[in-house]
Amino acid sequence: MAEADRPQLYLVTPPEFDLDIFPDRLAAVLDAEEVACVRLALASRDEDRVARAADALREVAHARDVALVIENHVLLVERLGLDGVHLTDGSRNVRKLRKDLGDDAIIGAFCGTTRHEGISAAEAGADYVSFGPVGETPLGDGSRADLDLFQWWSEMIEVPVVAEGALTAELVAQFGPVTDFFGVGEEIWKAPDAAAALKALLAPLG
Repeated sequence: MAEADRPQLYLVTPPEFDLDIFPDRLAAVLDAEEVACVRLALASRDEDRVARAADALREVAHARDVALVIENHVLLVERLGLDGVHLTDGSRNVRKLRKDLGDDAIIGAFCGTTRHEGISAAEAGADYVSFGPVGETPLGDGSRADLDLFQWWSEMIEVPVVAEGALTAELVAQFGPVTDFFGVGEEIWKAPDAAAALKALLAPLG
């Protein structure tokens, strides 16, 4: 696949990780592959823990000119010097947040498998829309974001789109021509060598 057409990489942290180890694991992956953005997706509701994780990962990401966005914790974006927010509830708050955070902040919206929700988010000012899962997962209700959705989006909508959720090398090959980003998370962090796992996952892109 030509470099210009090759989807960019969007890394998603695990929902739980050891703060003594994970920043170094992330650094190794960022040094091995070109990554456009990292999403801090901690499941914790402990503000102190989230803030400490954000500080550590911001240092790693910004040292390599990689943007760091946080999942849902809107109030921490400016306080912690992050680049933006990833919303998991579709288009609902995009317009208000664009006003609050300004034009420079990255605002992304996860829209599940719903084209309508994606269009609403794009119209409200989202910088990107993500759909998923694209692969088989026992989580959720079993619905998947199919190839047709991405094909339609890539032809009709200018706002970048992210394919994420249960990715495999086969799916990377399939969705490569119709997505702008691959959102990669648990697929690589479960492996002992995350950078090698990422390389194998992206192998079909050439």
